[in-house]
Amino acid sequence: MFHPLRVGAVERITDDAVAVTFEVPAALRETFRHVPGQHLNVRYAVDGKEIRRSYSLCSAAAEPPDPPVLRVGIRLVDGGAFSTYALKELAVGDRVEAMAPTGRFTLEPRPGLFAAVVAGSGITPVLSIAATLLAREPLARFCLVRGDRTVASTMFLDEVADLKDRYPDRFHLVTALSREEQAAGLPAGRLDQERLTALLPALLPVADVDGWFLCGPYGLVRGARAALRTLDVDRGRVHQEVFHVEDAATPPAGTTAAGTTAPDATVPGGAAGAEVPAEATLTATLHGRSGSWPVENGDSLLETVLRRRADAPYACKGGVCGTCRAFLVRGEVRMDRNYALEPDETEAGFVLACQSHPLTPEVAIDFDR
Repeated sequence: MFHPLRVGAVERITDDAVAVTFEVPAALRETFRHVPGQHLNVRYAVDGKEIRRSYSLCSAAAEPPDPPVLRVGIRLVDGGAFSTYALKELAVGDRVEAMAPTGRFTLEPRPGLFAAVVAGSGITPVLSIAATLLAREPLARFCLVRGDRTVASTMFLDEVADLKDRYPDRFHLVTALSREEQAAGLPAGRLDQERLTALLPALLPVADVDGWFLCGPYGLVRGARAALRTLDVDRGRVHQEVFHVEDAATPPAGTTAAGTTAPDATVPGGAAGAEVPAEATLTATLHGRSGSWPVENGDSLLETVLRRRADAPYACKGGVCGTCRAFLVRGEVRMDRNYALEPDETEAGFVLACQSHPLTPEVAIDFDR
C-alpha cells in the first residue's frame, strides 16, 4: 500500500545527487519505522506517467518513541525519469507516495566486527547500517571500504566523516578513487577482484568478520564476492545489494522448481535453453486473496498478475530491487535475471516475479510468504 508523504527537504550533496527527506505523519510512524539497510519504494507521476523507483534509506534507524527519519540518496541516472525530476524539480512541500520500508540487506545491531565494500551510491544503505550499529552497540566495530570517481562525486562525505570523528576507535574508513589521486591513502584505481583480494587481508582479520555488506554497481559487487570467495569467506556471511547493472543482456539466471534448489542467480547459467510452455496457468496469492489466470504472450508472472491485480508489488521490474519477491508454491519457472535474492532465498524457493516465466503448465506463487 502506498501512502502520501510530504517532502521536507531536498539537499544537493554532489553535482549529480540529492538527499531527500520525507516527513512522516504521526499516524504512520510505526508503518515507516525502518531497519537499517532497508529501502523505500516510491511512486510519482511525471508528465502524467506513473513512475516507480526504489531508493535506500541513508538515515539511522530510530527507536520508539523517537519518530522515524526517512532520508534517501538519489543519484542522477542517464535517462532516468525520476532521478532527473528529483534533481531538477522536486521541491519542499511536494507529495510523493511511498510504501512501507522493505528489503533484506539489513543488519540488526549486535556485537561484532562488520565490514562493507561499496561504490558510488552504494554507500546509501551502508551509511544507515553503520550509523545505527555504532550508535546502539558499543561492542561493535565497522570497516568501510568505499570507491568513487573523485572526491567531488562522493556522496555523503560529511556523514561518513562524522562517523570517523564520533567513533575513532570503532570505525575504519578506506577510500579508493578511480579518477583522482589522493594526497594520502590508496593510489587511484577501481576496487576490482584482484585489488580487493590483496587489500582486505591487509585491512582487517577477514576470518573474524561477522558480516560483509557489498553494495553498488554489479561489477563492484561481483568482484567483491569473488574476492571473498578467494579468501575463503563463508557465503552465509556475505550480503549484497546491486544498484546498477551495466549489462542488460545478462544470460538467464537459472531454473527454480518448487521445493528444489536454484543456482546463485548472480552467476549466469542454468536454463538457457528451457522452453516456455505454449499454455500455462498462474495461481497467485496476494494480501490473502488468490486468483488463477492464463499467462499470455510470454509475459512474466508479475505482468500476468498486474493485468488483474493493480496492487501487485513492484518497483524496478529489472530483477534488482526485490520488491516483487514471491514464494514458488508449485511448478517450475525460469528467472531471466536475479540481482536481488541471496542464495539462501533462491534455495528456499523464492523467485522474482518480474523475471520469472513458467516452465510447467501450472505455476503457483505466494507474495505473502
